[in-house]
Amino acid sequence: MSRNLNSTERKFLQHLTVRGLVREGEHVLAAVSGGPDSMALMYLLDAVRPVLHCKVSVAHCNFQLRSDESMLDEEHVLEEADKLGLACHVQRFETRRDAAEWKRSIEETARIERYGYFQELARKFDIDKIATGHHVSDNAETILFNLFRGTSIPGLRGIRACHGQVIRPLLLLHKDDIVRYLEERSIPYRVDSSNLGVEPDRNFIRHKIVPLIEERFANKLLPSLQRLSEYAAELEEFLELHFEELVENDSGLTLTDNRLFVPSFMQLTVFERKELLKRALQDCGCESTGRVLQQLVDLLETQPGRKMDLPGGMEAVWKGRYLVFKNR
Repeated sequence: MSRNLNSTERKFLQHLTVRGLVREGEHVLAAVSGGPDSMALMYLLDAVRPVLHCKVSVAHCNFQLRSDESMLDEEHVLEEADKLGLACHVQRFETRRDAAEWKRSIEETARIERYGYFQELARKFDIDKIATGHHVSDNAETILFNLFRGTSIPGLRGIRACHGQVIRPLLLLHKDDIVRYLEERSIPYRVDSSNLGVEPDRNFIRHKIVPLIEERFANKLLPSLQRLSEYAAELEEFLELHFEELVENDSGLTLTDNRLFVPSFMQLTVFERKELLKRALQDCGCESTGRVLQQLVDLLETQPGRKMDLPGGMEAVWKGRYLVFKNR
């Protein structure tokens, strides 16, 4: 028998149903690290599952980056999932080794491993939705991070509430809301010591930049970034329709055999070129910063035969009438 929902759980349930993030009878996989956000997510999903008549399972990724701490995180998630009667899937990764082999950062490698594992579980266990614990503050940090690394305007959208199978049900909650809920329900959680310093860049934004701005402009930053995120989302929706029409009218603008047709590109505005190049890089699994996109645009203003190095061990080569993306 389900218990009465508290105010946070009712708000969470309303968000799920109004936004259509979880529908009745669906199977939801909660990504749980053991930290406060993901623990709140797991307990919130468990609280509303009798109402939604949905199934909830848990997935934990052990990247083995913090020795004993990583093992304690794994044990904690297994224990808490067992208390709730939820199936818990655990996978251990050799993330440092993989990062070296793939020539990627630890953070990027862990992201690839994490979502690859979630997709594997989704196929194996007929999972409909994959839920992660991102909240309002995470969205603000993502927008600032994208801004600092030179994103295009649509990149200011931040974290999407729903993208394919992946949902972020906590984007309606602030960190204070999550902490309050954990205290109300006496939910134990783990603290990741690697999140306490100022490395990597996201930690620096979280612990240094955001507090400094909030000190000067109290209660202004998060609401302002949230509005910016919404405006960027509206713009992105418009642009998606525009670019769909572009590629329908000219197949040379679509990445085929890892190459793009240069003459078609040169008929576009610089903004259109950058956006289509960004999509091509994403299809190749390559990071698309503002600097990289500008360099590619500049490359197409030179002559055939020129090339440039890309992140992740790739390169772009202008061969004849095509811009080719390949491994170095």
